Amino acid sequence: MLKLRTLLFVLLCLPILAIAEQLPTPPTLAAKSWLLVESASGQELAGQAPDQRLEPASLTKLMTAYLSFAAIKQGTIKLDQTVPVSQKAWKTGGSRMFIQVGTQVKVEDLLKGMIVQSGNDACVALAEAIAGDEENFAQMMNREAQRLGMKGSSFRNASGLPDPQHYTTARDLAILADALIRDFPEEYARYYSMKEFRYNNITQPNRNRLLYIDPTVDGLKTGHTEAAGYCLVSSAKRGPRRLVSVVLGAASDSTRAQESLKLLNYGFQFYDAVQLYAKNEAVATLKVWKGKEDAVKLGFTNALVIAVPKGFGPKIKTELVSQQPLLAPITEGQVLGTLKVSMDDKPYGDYPVVALAGVPVAGLAGRMVDSVRLWFK
Repeated sequence: MLKLRTLLFVLLCLPILAIAEQLPTPPTLAAKSWLLVESASGQELAGQAPDQRLEPASLTKLMTAYLSFAAIKQGTIKLDQTVPVSQKAWKTGGSRMFIQVGTQVKVEDLLKGMIVQSGNDACVALAEAIAGDEENFAQMMNREAQRLGMKGSSFRNASGLPDPQHYTTARDLAILADALIRDFPEEYARYYSMKEFRYNNITQPNRNRLLYIDPTVDGLKTGHTEAAGYCLVSSAKRGPRRLVSVVLGAASDSTRAQESLKLLNYGFQFYDAVQLYAKNEAVATLKVWKGKEDAVKLGFTNALVIAVPKGFGPKIKTELVSQQPLLAPITEGQVLGTLKVSMDDKPYGDYPVVALAGVPVAGLAGRMVDSVRLWFK
């Protein structure tokens, strides 16, 4: 399933050249790199140098949060569990939630301290609770990045403190943000929209200015170091649509917020989201040879939603190209064809179509009968 989603993301991120002359010009941002993605499909709407490797600073904490939420889901740690604060966690420099060495802190407080206050000390404490030490946790981060399809990322710590081998890209951060929202929707809604958090008698505001400016923005994370500049991964939901914006290397806190909002507004203003097929809706039913069933339904395991320029929805046409002949066995989720989408009679995108159910091999007699039929066919 994940490999299919990664493949779909790659296909959707290909430039839409055929109708580019008909699109409004994407905004030019005061940043080193940026990317705007339609969350439902992973489709790229605008970008500049999205594969340039850059220092992520505290955007690293998106991966730390993803692994923390996964650990809670798996039962490795619990929200109400208390974690001892090590000397290393207490001494970690940069932004902090001000946990004290030798004390016990609840996992949920560490999550809030990491997400809202951007506490590097909270990141180390969580990493130690989940993996034993931060070095082991960094290995987990890299494995998870590889699993998610983040091809341009390398992690060396849980907080984003500078390291020559600690880097990522705007495209990878968009993949990670989408995965976090998709895989942990309740946790995302609970923590990433928090505007402030108080711990150890110290109240700190969320550094994501867009939470205060635009009520449709409900997360994600800021980052800043001298080398990285000011960075922001943000997400907004207006009606049924959600967009993810990544802005890296802006010159100031206000600039990263302004440029991120500019990017989000562009996507909502000039594009519509069109659902072509619902989740598990059959695109077609095709003949299967040598199987216990003689047909299989093809479709998408998630709703196929694509972004199109406003007004272009009625101009969409689709064509299914499938493997022929289809021979059993067929496994559920197996890619069996491609849905070719055109708009205004120009190519727009190719989308892999999968088997919605498996078809096991027929018995010897059934296979022999179909072998004869195929020979004549």
